[in-house]
Amino acid sequence: MFEKLEKQTLSGRVYDRLETLIKEGSWEIGSRIPREADLMQHLGVSRNTLREAIRGLVQVGLLETRQGDGTFVTASSELSAILNKRMRRSSVQEALEVQHALDREAAVLACEHRTEEDLQRMEHFSAQCQEALGGEAEDHDLFKRADWNLHGAVIAASRNSLLADLYESLFEKLQISIEVNRSIAGSRYEVGHPELIAAIRARDAKRAAQAVDDYIARFKAPHERKTDALHPHDPQ
Repeated sequence: MFEKLEKQTLSGRVYDRLETLIKEGSWEIGSRIPREADLMQHLGVSRNTLREAIRGLVQVGLLETRQGDGTFVTASSELSAILNKRMRRSSVQEALEVQHALDREAAVLACEHRTEEDLQRMEHFSAQCQEALGGEAEDHDLFKRADWNLHGAVIAASRNSLLADLYESLFEKLQISIEVNRSIAGSRYEVGHPELIAAIRARDAKRAAQAVDDYIARFKAPHERKTDALHPHDPQ
């Protein structure tokens, strides 16, 4: 009834090993992977075997080879590669609508499942957001990282791993809320999402959903009825 499964090839095992390094974050998005010679020595494989594995990762979109510059990590998973490619054909308005749905569901679930440790992480990153924009010299890089981590903390508190994977895959490159948030940062309004965190602390799902509706509505406003592409210079 069942046929014997073929043993995985050596290049297949190398592919799996490199994929694991990417998924676990050992090689970050945008970073260049080690030289061929170093990888061959570390993995104990031939150049042909290594190149076959790398070609496979390039084909699925996790790696990108740049002539004369090396090979770079472009996505953390096959899902991420597919969604990032699709997002390049989306408008800011479309992306915000998708984020709205994900943020809202995450906030509601976080009210149910959050722990004290989750709240501490949210408040830590919220404080970083406020610190980044609170002085005379605004640190937009710090704000960008802190705001992204704050959203990640809420997603993690939802205890829904599929939702977390979708969120990271859709926004690991684009970080839509942060780009829009930067454009309105001068208002200092709701920097760090204190109302959302307070609602999650109180386990008030209705209030948390409303907090998401409010900040997404402000982010959407400048882009209503626009079709500006997220990456207008990318080839279709």
